[in-house]
Amino acid sequence: MINVILVDDQTLVRQGIKSLLSLSDQVNVIAEAENGELAVDLIKSRLNEVDVVLMDIRMPKMTGIQALAELKQKEINIPVIMLTTFDDHESVMQAIKTGAKGYLLKDVSLETLVDSIQTVKSGETLIQPAITERLIQGLQGQKGEFEAAELPEPLSKRETEILRLMAAGCSNKEIADSLFKSEGTIKNQVSSILGKLGVRDRTRAVLKAIEAGMI
Repeated sequence: MINVILVDDQTLVRQGIKSLLSLSDQVNVIAEAENGELAVDLIKSRLNEVDVVLMDIRMPKMTGIQALAELKQKEINIPVIMLTTFDDHESVMQAIKTGAKGYLLKDVSLETLVDSIQTVKSGETLIQPAITERLIQGLQGQKGEFEAAELPEPLSKRETEILRLMAAGCSNKEIADSLFKSEGTIKNQVSSILGKLGVRDRTRAVLKAIEAGMI
């Protein structure tokens, strides 16, 4: 069972997500908070129990991004999935830079939500394809937030193809199936892509590539 803390300033939203997760036998909501300030205190007090935090990006008193930054400052590394209803690529970008591990729209299905919680619990990162599309649209024509992609070694045609599938939210297994390659081969190629882009995870690879116009 994965223990989750749920943070959102809207009571109905919290109740809705909690009710949705109660239908799963894999996730348990152990506590709730209505703003980032309370969330930080709650996470600190239940550090040995919580596995994943679901946190709204926009909240009064302290936003989800500010709360995430404070957790990072205190060296608390509980994986956080940011929840949003906004077509707001700037907030998602800021959440990424601050260290969020996942990004989902609040109207997500139970299956996707549970899969996402399991993904970040296992140490991976994720980004919902719907948000990726919004980021692509929102970032077009804007100055990049990441360093320019002057790569010592350019991506190969196959690596660029894999990067596009990563941007679509595909897992290594899904990429392997679509390209008729072994999952191990894809994992190695993803590692190569991260190295060439100078980033540490898939999400930053996708966003750097989007901003640089590589995909």
